[in-house]
Amino acid sequence: MTRKSKPVAERLERSLNLSLEALSSDIKVGSHSSDEAIPAQRKGSSSVDVKSYTSPFLSFITENPTVFHAVAHFAKKLEFYGFTRLSERVSWTAQLQKGGKYFVERNGSSLIAFTVGEDYKAGYGASMIACHVDALAARLKPVSSLSAKEGYTQLAVAPYAGGLNTTWFDRDLGIGGRVLVKDKTTGKIETRLVKLGWPVARIPTLAPHFGAAASLSNINKETQMVPIIGLENTETDNVRKVGSESVAPNTFAATQPPRLVKVIANELGIEDYSLIVNWELELFDIQPAQLGGLDKEFIFAGRVDDKLCCFSAIEALIASNAATSIFDDKSPSENSGILKVVGLFDDEEIGSLLRQGAHSNFLPSTISRICEVFSGDKNSANTLSQTYANSFLISADVSHAVNPNFMGAYLENHSPRLNVGIAIQADPNGHTTTDSISTALLQRVADKCDSTLQVFQIRNDSRSGGTVGPMLSSAMGVRAIDAGLPQLSMHSIRATIGSLDPGLGVKLFKGFFDHYEEVDAEFA
Repeated sequence: MTRKSKPVAERLERSLNLSLEALSSDIKVGSHSSDEAIPAQRKGSSSVDVKSYTSPFLSFITENPTVFHAVAHFAKKLEFYGFTRLSERVSWTAQLQKGGKYFVERNGSSLIAFTVGEDYKAGYGASMIACHVDALAARLKPVSSLSAKEGYTQLAVAPYAGGLNTTWFDRDLGIGGRVLVKDKTTGKIETRLVKLGWPVARIPTLAPHFGAAASLSNINKETQMVPIIGLENTETDNVRKVGSESVAPNTFAATQPPRLVKVIANELGIEDYSLIVNWELELFDIQPAQLGGLDKEFIFAGRVDDKLCCFSAIEALIASNAATSIFDDKSPSENSGILKVVGLFDDEEIGSLLRQGAHSNFLPSTISRICEVFSGDKNSANTLSQTYANSFLISADVSHAVNPNFMGAYLENHSPRLNVGIAIQADPNGHTTTDSISTALLQRVADKCDSTLQVFQIRNDSRSGGTVGPMLSSAMGVRAIDAGLPQLSMHSIRATIGSLDPGLGVKLFKGFFDHYEEVDAEFA
């Protein structure tokens, strides 16, 4: 099936409009601005310019500190590149078309993006990449006000997953997340994102001069890791009011620290504080992601796990469906007969069991709805099972890079390095989906796109972590592999990756989307 080619003039106009939109867009993060390297696909090449993704990743990870910001960023970027936003609350029958590009969100914290090949037929397979977009954090408690202690204003927070570990001490912490606001005119409740990007909070250590009391070996997260956010003149200053007549008793704002409510309201342009219905806010390290090392071969950043793989997967999906030049509007894989899918899931760090997690029906129901649209009069259940059997999933979560100071903790010949490539994650006890077939298939993909694969497995005397792979693979019955980019200092508030790793991820993931059909045909 051949799609009618667009005139060159139309494609030139489209390219110019995209460039102007990129320059004027208020979403500067991750969209390749005029002072950043433009990926090779925008230059008319089907290869991947690995280095060109370093700067956009630095911007993305710095400017999008919470899961809500990250998903909103990806959604806006997908729309910029021609993807259509879908809603789970309406039928997709009239919206999905062959050659189309789409995405759908759930809870504002999970997102699935997919493209439908021009030659797609019901029952054909899907090449899927699944990542998690949440990260360790310290989240505000439902009532975050605390009584002043010795003149300090403090904030009641709770650890999300492994957040509030000892690496959170003495860090410059901002506050961000989503705020539910009632529109005074319509009465509708809308979601607004907020980011206080200066050092609002800090969790101070106790000086070593205090002896055993200063030890970090047995910290009480409830009493000894309470952030300070300001000073009070007297104990009576910390009353449960904002100091403004616009807040009413028995409202959400009345249960929060008065000055925090004022700052959040000012950031969002809200004069009547009682219009703040609720919020989900968290602390985050405000230090920007930056290049490091003598030759700038490192990236030092927060929230790498697993926004790194999310970034690479979305960029790969966009690149795989981009025209090689403005004079040829066909992408390298435009006449594909498959679905190409990226799923970004929330709540992986706490088990994935919520409706926006990978253990929910989000991905299976999305694939099912696509199959239903294109199956026509066929039995959609039969078509869905056929689709799963023809599909393959990469569960892309970060892996452990070898740490030269702790070589004894690593298994020999299973120690990934930075700036080399994605590492396959193996585990003999089912914590990952990796097996001989999936490893061989991904190796063939790597061969075709000139990527290097590494391998990681934990020692027998250490505990293996889990990923979204097993739950998704078992729910759908698809072949799968666990493979992700390596990092140092996993679950620290700051981590280290290679400066080439974001682009190396794009390279392999794009190769997977481009070559899966032909590689799959090699396997009986």
